[in-house]
Amino acid sequence: MQQSEYSFLHLGIVPRIIEIVHRLKFTSAYPIQYKTIPLALQGKDLIGIAQTGTGKTMSFVIPTVQHLAQNQKSALILVPTRELAIQVNESAVKIAQPFGIKTAVLIGGSSMQQQIRALSQNPRIIIATPGRLIDLLEQRKARLDKVGILVLDEADRMLDMGFQPQIEKILRSTPKERQTLLFSATMPPSIIKMTAAYMKFPVQVEIAPSGTAAEGVTHELFIVRKEMKKEILGKLLEHHRGSILLFCRTKIGTKKLARVLRNSGHKAAEIHSDRTLSQRKEALEGFKRGRYRILVATDVAARGIDVIGIEVVINFDLPDDAENYVHRIGRTGRAGRTGHAISIATPDQRTDVQKIEGIIKKTLPISKHADVESASFAKPQIVFSSHRGSRGRRGSFRRRR
Repeated sequence: MQQSEYSFLHLGIVPRIIEIVHRLKFTSAYPIQYKTIPLALQGKDLIGIAQTGTGKTMSFVIPTVQHLAQNQKSALILVPTRELAIQVNESAVKIAQPFGIKTAVLIGGSSMQQQIRALSQNPRIIIATPGRLIDLLEQRKARLDKVGILVLDEADRMLDMGFQPQIEKILRSTPKERQTLLFSATMPPSIIKMTAAYMKFPVQVEIAPSGTAAEGVTHELFIVRKEMKKEILGKLLEHHRGSILLFCRTKIGTKKLARVLRNSGHKAAEIHSDRTLSQRKEALEGFKRGRYRILVATDVAARGIDVIGIEVVINFDLPDDAENYVHRIGRTGRAGRTGHAISIATPDQRTDVQKIEGIIKKTLPISKHADVESASFAKPQIVFSSHRGSRGRRGSFRRRR
């Protein structure tokens, strides 16, 4: 998606925030910002559906700060991962600090005592992952009675990660008279149910159909036998010399692959749930600064990595959930840039690829490498079954997939 020529002017944003935005080199608004900011400034409950990497963070940060500068209430921003919480905070501070509005980040893997001290400073914007916020609420160290704005960022990802009970408990702990802003890349039934229960006549803004992949990203698929996956990966890493985000299904697979890459002379870091927060921050910062060319990650990082200039995303393993393909490849081609996504599939993964193609509404072009033996998807097998069918006949056929 190319950046629009929409101006931040005439959206209802106060001049002081316009000055800050221009100082941050945001010359024009993206469609999600242009369409949602005026609605949010009007105090409406809002559902924003847009691809990853399209400027959603400022869509809620700008109106949140403007509202808080005009009243004494506070805001709560819920996000699925530690990395995303830190990045949202970085954006929020840039807009909030000139107004003297403090922020606090409440995430697992970091010192709870430091977070309790941060809460004692009366921050008016709290950015939290659901689990840590529940812990602090149960200890009576956090209060939500003054929350006037509640933001659910990457709501579909939070529900995918099993946070629905915690989110509903948090929602019940906030005042009923609040504004709720929900942002998501997809709109599954669980979100529809939640919006009906906890939002007041929300306005839905959909910049792209739910689940649509970023327009500036090209796709490529290699089909090889399982034992050839590392070999084709090595050839791809030789060909693509820029920064690479590499996805695996499991944290054990991520650890092993990162170790293999380092032993092969690649500068590679890893992010997964077994890494401490400081290790994850070091890996992400090193990737941003070019200390590591390759970042190997599980889906826990699919929505927590906001790095401009990733040359290619490689799916070493296809995702368990086809919708995560959209979130993974959204790490490249961000902020109007072009990007490239490569997936490595094995012959038995025809159905997995078809599910991905159904979501992005595109066929993944199949490529071959001259130096690596390629394969094809296995054809469905016709299996003869001797069980008696519903009409009493023996010898019915069934198709094995």
